[in-house]
Amino acid sequence: MFNGKKPLVLAVVVALAAGAAYYFWPAADQAAGAQAGQRPGPGGQRAGGGPRAGGPGAAMNPWTMPVPVRVVTAQSNDLKVQLKAIGTVTPLNTVLVQSRVSGPLAEVLFKEGQFAEKGQLLARIDPAEYQVALDQAIGQKEQNQAQLKSAEQDLERFAKLKEQNTIAQQQYNQQQALVNQYKGALKSNQAAIDAAKLQLSYTQIHAPISGRLGLRQVDAGNLVQANSSTGLVSITQTSPIAVAFTIPETQLQMVLDAVRAGETLTVEAWDRAEQLMLAKGTLTTLDNQIDTATGTLKLKAEFSNSAQELFPNQFVNVRLNVAERKGAVTIPQDAVQYGSEGTYVYMIEDNKAQVRNLVLGTVDNGQIEIKQGLKAGEQVVLEGLDRLRPGREVEVLVRDQQAVEPAKKAPQQAAQRPKA
Repeated sequence: MFNGKKPLVLAVVVALAAGAAYYFWPAADQAAGAQAGQRPGPGGQRAGGGPRAGGPGAAMNPWTMPVPVRVVTAQSNDLKVQLKAIGTVTPLNTVLVQSRVSGPLAEVLFKEGQFAEKGQLLARIDPAEYQVALDQAIGQKEQNQAQLKSAEQDLERFAKLKEQNTIAQQQYNQQQALVNQYKGALKSNQAAIDAAKLQLSYTQIHAPISGRLGLRQVDAGNLVQANSSTGLVSITQTSPIAVAFTIPETQLQMVLDAVRAGETLTVEAWDRAEQLMLAKGTLTTLDNQIDTATGTLKLKAEFSNSAQELFPNQFVNVRLNVAERKGAVTIPQDAVQYGSEGTYVYMIEDNKAQVRNLVLGTVDNGQIEIKQGLKAGEQVVLEGLDRLRPGREVEVLVRDQQAVEPAKKAPQQAAQRPKA
């Protein structure tokens, strides 16, 4: 019978052990807290409910550990003084190719989007009607030439008869007038021939300028009217090409000083994201008046565009270089902080962050000029700025994520931690 009760006895022993552990465990925890100099709270918990003093939590507290930062050295560079604006690419010339005569469009000799040279044959109008008009003008001239020849022969005979006094002077004068009339008619016939030839030449449509062709507006076989508003095709000159942009009135004097000094100002065209420079040109034109509605002045720059980097009506970011600062002290623009007392950067002194106020200058491709407050060779904090405060201890990191001057405070705290 004792063997049958063995499982029940074991269950009772386990229950008693668990109860004793539950009863005596808070007391042991309170004793450990008292040794650590802390007062236990209700239920055996420390007041505040945090980690034990000197334990791992205190050593790894992010608000007391040194802040990892990256630094950058101030450089002495040649800095461009640039004015930024948004510009529009505009062709120097745009032409709508139209037919100067009416008639069936016999042939289209171009492809849409291709480049055409000035004088290139683009299309033909059926020339039959205009060839007939030319032949008619030539025939009329030949008729008048025959009549003139006959009249001149009669005039020579009348001249001999006049010398013999066999005809009246009036008859001779009438014949002379007839000869002159035929000579005048020949000049009119020649003008008609020239006009007919001109009309016939208009049946061949040539490119008036060099440029890129647009979309075809009329297909072969259609009846084309002279000077139609739709035209046949448009041509835009793309090389060279212009970019139009505006600058505020407050920046005008800087540009005028450079222009009056005879300097050639370069202009850069960048893509929308300002990550890629598309082309570089020169400033060519300043408008003659400021727009009173916007307080801006229109400018135009010209680009060779030999590689077709710019496209008509494209929006670009414009950078107008008006001057260059030699030996300027520069740092990355991201290192500069802005506060109620002005602009500043964080310096590292004795492994602690300190504030240095600055006077800023020109910005060029992410680099900003420091007019006052910093010298070339000094280091400023570039990354890790969000947790920095004046006097906060830091550790400077290099690119491989290793600390150049690792903080020793945390390992020392871990080594001096009292054992529970």
